[in-house]
Amino acid sequence: MSAVFARPSLWQRVRPLVSGIDTALVVAVLLLAVIGLTTMYSVGFDHGTRFVDHGRNMLLAFAVMLVIAQVPPQQLMRLAIPLYMLGVLLLVLTAIPGIGIVKKGAVRWLNVGVVIQPSEILKIAMPLMLAWWFQRREGQLRVLDFVIAMVILLVPVGLIVKQPDLGTAILVAAAGLYVIFFAGLSWRLIVPVLAVGAIAISAVIVSGDRICQPDVEWPLLRPYQKSRVCTLLDPTTDPLGKGFHTIQGMIAIGSGGVDGKGFMRGTQTHLEFIPERTTDFIFAAYSEEFGLIGCVALLLGFTFLIFRGLMIAAEAPTVFARLLAGAITLSFFTYAFVNMGMVTGILPVVGVPLPFISYGGTAMVTLGLALGMLMAIAKSRRSNQS
Repeated sequence: MSAVFARPSLWQRVRPLVSGIDTALVVAVLLLAVIGLTTMYSVGFDHGTRFVDHGRNMLLAFAVMLVIAQVPPQQLMRLAIPLYMLGVLLLVLTAIPGIGIVKKGAVRWLNVGVVIQPSEILKIAMPLMLAWWFQRREGQLRVLDFVIAMVILLVPVGLIVKQPDLGTAILVAAAGLYVIFFAGLSWRLIVPVLAVGAIAISAVIVSGDRICQPDVEWPLLRPYQKSRVCTLLDPTTDPLGKGFHTIQGMIAIGSGGVDGKGFMRGTQTHLEFIPERTTDFIFAAYSEEFGLIGCVALLLGFTFLIFRGLMIAAEAPTVFARLLAGAITLSFFTYAFVNMGMVTGILPVVGVPLPFISYGGTAMVTLGLALGMLMAIAKSRRSNQS
């Protein structure tokens, strides 16, 4: 007697991957993905294969997200030390003369069969590692534990700054600091640091004309970093050079008005006045075509995503899951705030992409990994409740 087995349908094979997925989080991601694809088509349709590549990168990130969402947080925790050590090791190798690949004066890349940027690994490995550390110290936290956490954070951040890559260093540092904050760092330690930072920023603004003179050297900063800060204070001092990006970005945003110039009708964008229009400065192109209304819709999309992520973090079943979810969620805020801030002229230009909107394969895959971890935490919470 021969048995006949019915072949499972496509839905039956896909269903285990999507079961338990947080619906609200998926809605937020899809909303931002649609905005990203629409914007990329407008700004990149005459820019080679940028739109097609952006769509491919999104599909890859979505597949990565679904796969990682199936991994329980307990398994993710086991990856913390190996991933962190791998990232630091690759950063060290990148810094060795003759091994790292030099592009535009920076040594950020490494050839391991394919060209990779090791600092991207730390965007995920850093919150994983620190969340693992504080999970191990649950119920017995001391000041020394926070000191060790800061050392774990500063080692890779220092290596990334040395490359130099200030944008990525800010993102990695922010992800680690979010974990340390959620772990219970006292406000008595946070407030003095914030106060010193506010005083330092105020001093730079007040004395900008004097300290930005060519013969004045800034300690700890390279000349190009000084130039970025001075350009931020007054971009009109070099309107055709260092200040060009910022000035053109602000012109594009302002010319969009309330309802924008319309889809594919941005003059600043399509007349090539906006540099890096598909990557770092894509928000300027988006604002020109969709105006204030479009910007509000984009901000609401990010707000929805961040709010949902923080809700997942608040309901997470373990310290590790709570800290990881909180850090990943606020990392999205950091990406969006820094990118929009540098385009609108309130922050220096540091090369940070706008999530879902900016072109970039590695950044998109990293985004998929982060969202997959967030969804895995959401699924684990529901499993514990059932």
